[in-house]
Amino acid sequence: MKPRSTTIERNTSETQIKLSLDLSSQEPIEIDLGVPFFEHMLHALAFHGGFSLAVRGRGDLEVDPHHLVEDVGLVLGSAFARIVEESGHIARFGHAVIAMDDALSEATIDACGRPYLVYEATYPQTRSGAFDMSLIREFLWGFAGSARINLHAVCRYGENSHHMAEALFKAVGKSLKEAYRPIEGGAPLSTKGSLGQSQYHRKD
Repeated sequence: MKPRSTTIERNTSETQIKLSLDLSSQEPIEIDLGVPFFEHMLHALAFHGGFSLAVRGRGDLEVDPHHLVEDVGLVLGSAFARIVEESGHIARFGHAVIAMDDALSEATIDACGRPYLVYEATYPQTRSGAFDMSLIREFLWGFAGSARINLHAVCRYGENSHHMAEALFKAVGKSLKEAYRPIEGGAPLSTKGSLGQSQYHRKD
């Protein structure tokens, strides 16, 4: 089997990020971003996705975490896209519904080369600790666009914003695990014979 791992660095005037992703290993998971709630969410994503993730990033947190959260999404998505390009065909589709106490969240993925985001979440608390829950949309937007996937992420209901978001990140992780499962054969899973690309859209 071809290697299913990559390392990407992205440095701008706003953020500096180094990320390593290995879809063939579950360890280690090492996340250092200076944004504790977001680190917690990414750990849940990787753990339930069954992949190794090491990411270290710094950004202009004195402004707010927006740039760092969005750019981590961009880099993580780019890592998934690169692994597919280098390692071969994948199962393509993934879906999961996850409960966490009062909350139920759902994620569906089509790793088809055509990026699109549908994101539906109404959080009862606008922050979890110091973290602005609106930034989850920015992470998912960056991730779906760079990974070139259809991502439908829905928090169906909940009374606690932390529970809703954590269930969602776990659901995204499990969906990624299913969608990026390697498959044998000489053609992608598409009636067209190839997986296309189109302009990125979001719906939220």
